[in-house]
Amino acid sequence: MSDQISKFYAYVDSHEADFVQRLADAVLYPSISSDQTPQGRQHVINMGSYIHGQFAQFVAKPEDVQLVDLGFQDDTNPQIRLPPVVLARIGEDANKKTVFVYSHYDVQPVGGWKEANVQDPDAFILNTTRPDGQLIGRGATDDKGPIMGWLNVLEAHKSIADGLGKPLAEILPVNIRFLFEGMEESSSLGLDKWINEEVQKPNKGWFNGVGCACITDNYWLTTHRPALTYGLRGIAYFSINIEGATNDLHSGSFGRMVHEPMTDLVQLFSLLVGTNGVIFKEVEEMVPAPTPEERAQYAQLDYAVSDLRQDIGNPVELSEDPVELVMGRMRYPSLSIHGIQGAFDTITTAIPHKISGRFSIRLVGKQTPKAVHEIVDKFLRKEFDNLKSKNKMSLTLEVEGMPWVGDRDHWNFKAAHAATIAVHGVNLTPDYTREGGSIPITLTIEQALDGENVLLLPMGRSDDGAHSLREKLDRDNYFKGTKVYGTYLYELAKQVAS
Repeated sequence: MSDQISKFYAYVDSHEADFVQRLADAVLYPSISSDQTPQGRQHVINMGSYIHGQFAQFVAKPEDVQLVDLGFQDDTNPQIRLPPVVLARIGEDANKKTVFVYSHYDVQPVGGWKEANVQDPDAFILNTTRPDGQLIGRGATDDKGPIMGWLNVLEAHKSIADGLGKPLAEILPVNIRFLFEGMEESSSLGLDKWINEEVQKPNKGWFNGVGCACITDNYWLTTHRPALTYGLRGIAYFSINIEGATNDLHSGSFGRMVHEPMTDLVQLFSLLVGTNGVIFKEVEEMVPAPTPEERAQYAQLDYAVSDLRQDIGNPVELSEDPVELVMGRMRYPSLSIHGIQGAFDTITTAIPHKISGRFSIRLVGKQTPKAVHEIVDKFLRKEFDNLKSKNKMSLTLEVEGMPWVGDRDHWNFKAAHAATIAVHGVNLTPDYTREGGSIPITLTIEQALDGENVLLLPMGRSDDGAHSLREKLDRDNYFKGTKVYGTYLYELAKQVAS
């Protein structure tokens, strides 16, 4: 077995240029799932077809790789189809463990990329020439890099299998079930429904025999130490909708004569969260204070204030205590204000007559979107009444996702821990983190597997800038991440289920 792992590592080392080209080919597809134009959606569909074609090289039978049609975006627009789910199955040996692997192939929009990246004007042409080893392009780390990493693992083992005159599935230490979606950045529309229907089939359909799951869609806590993630915050995304006059008004003619929606909104925003990050008390009181034992657990993480400053660029941290900072990211809820729809972004003296203020709350512990929605709605209605405004206000819950915490002591995590040390060395044992972001599909997968363990195994670093105007993946993380994925499969095979 160790000889086979050595061959796997050697193949990765000798094919780095090919693997970078594979990532560049994937980045070329502008697979922006939020673009609901026919042309924009076709780009995402084309990316799904590309992934399907790549995995088709490694399956034993044509039916082992599938494009699953999820139907239309919504009933009112039958012209826009949802991107397909890509499924790939390798191995059906009942004597081996079966791992389920999830990633997504859609990406965020790129507005402003050209202006922010003079040297990299096209977000979908991967910059591979930088001396610092950064591979810059939209989707490089979120989440095309990890998908290409899995393809690299399969290619390397296919070469080994061919040299031995054996099928790929025979030499892999476990069976693998892959699922890649194209709507993760747009609330995973259609996927929950498909998964829930699939598990109702005899023997749970595509999920038959799966004993654990691995999601490769997050990042290290820092730039210098690998991480394994066992928790995620949930999300409740809201819009405060305020309407006043029937049309926009001239401030010179109507200023100080009418209740202005923007003024009402600013007042309400100021009451939701303080500049210290603390949310209004009804939300804060939903989460108990950390115990000394819990605080000590966070103190063990290899994290410093300088790590945060490196990621954000300027010293605007809320605390000089790194334990408070990581708890702010992992175990406390947070409220962020995102924007105002209906406001003007040019110099104008008009008074907007109708606006929508967007904000979200990241949820933890026993907080649910439903419970938080009720609390926020009650709070805002009371405070709006206190304004004595004659405008109309309503609150809408736009997006929701439950928080999740898994079992970090499970053999699935032990396998990933051993794989990380094997590749990065004993001096870089992984941090065990609860991610500040939300990946709602995690809970859906856990439920579909009847509670089998789910692991988040990141490839990229904390400064990769997913969703930002300079998204990148470091070469070192790409190649070592590929090795970690492959080694993880071997370590899974060693684990005794408990």
